[in-house]
Amino acid sequence: MASKSPSLVEAVVADGRPLLQLTAFALLFSGCFALFLSIRREFLPHDITFLGMTPDQLCAIAECRVVAFMFHDRVAFGGVLAAIAILYFWLAAVPLGEGAAWAWWTIAISGGIGFLSFLSYLGHGYLDTWHGVGSAALAPIFLVGLLRSRVLVRNAPRGHVGSVLRRLEGRQRLGHLALLATGVGMLLAGATILTVGMTRVFVPQDLEFMGVQIADLNAANPRLVPLIAHDRAGFGGGLLSAGFTVAACALFATPSRSLRQALAGAGAAGFGAAIGVHPAVGYTDWLHLVPAIAGSVLFVVGLALAAPGRSGGSRQLR
Repeated sequence: MASKSPSLVEAVVADGRPLLQLTAFALLFSGCFALFLSIRREFLPHDITFLGMTPDQLCAIAECRVVAFMFHDRVAFGGVLAAIAILYFWLAAVPLGEGAAWAWWTIAISGGIGFLSFLSYLGHGYLDTWHGVGSAALAPIFLVGLLRSRVLVRNAPRGHVGSVLRRLEGRQRLGHLALLATGVGMLLAGATILTVGMTRVFVPQDLEFMGVQIADLNAANPRLVPLIAHDRAGFGGGLLSAGFTVAACALFATPSRSLRQALAGAGAAGFGAAIGVHPAVGYTDWLHLVPAIAGSVLFVVGLALAAPGRSGGSRQLR
């Protein structure tokens, strides 16, 4: 008796990885859209409705420095979404395709961090309806992708399990340690920004750049701080998720050309947006910028050291 042929949905969904890659594409699109709007200095319609102000009225506050600060947050958020997307594409295509359990858990945990960080936005009373609808639509796709792709891990041959650092030597080991340190630094920075976004919203350098105090913002519009807090918490949650993913790749991913390309693309998107937006808007306080610049330097050094030497280094899988 012939086996039952798969339905169209089963054939398309397959082992769940297409759904995870669809999630990555949605994140990439969202990140690029955030960058596009920020470059054009445009707000989303529900932002303007929530504030009850026109963009010109908003720009009149503190000589438009408040608007510049808001776009600085949104550019950084767009960059980190693009970085996560690039790493998800690689994780789903390469290590998860080989049945690596660590890749499945990395996507599951980092994705969980990202979706749960949405709850932090509600702490100041602003519900981003577009973000809420997008998250509600994407969450089932992500969850089904995780459930279906679990079969790849169950059916994979049992090979070496544990940190790749134990199998690396010399400069490649140093490279992965540097990448791990970068990921841990991103985790700490994301947790800090998320906490600040949920509590006092600003650090002193932020207020100094805008030339205002929180009381001034509340006087201009009592809904302005909640909107900015939403942006801050969103970036913090995204950075937390990205940091976990980078750290996991540094710990468990076998060195390969595709891994370095994925990390390089993610780093260019994340660090490029987060650092590059500051001189663009005039926010050049060194105390504020040094951690991000130091992280980017450590990341580049880690990538350079992780590459195999002329003798070939670790065997390349891809």
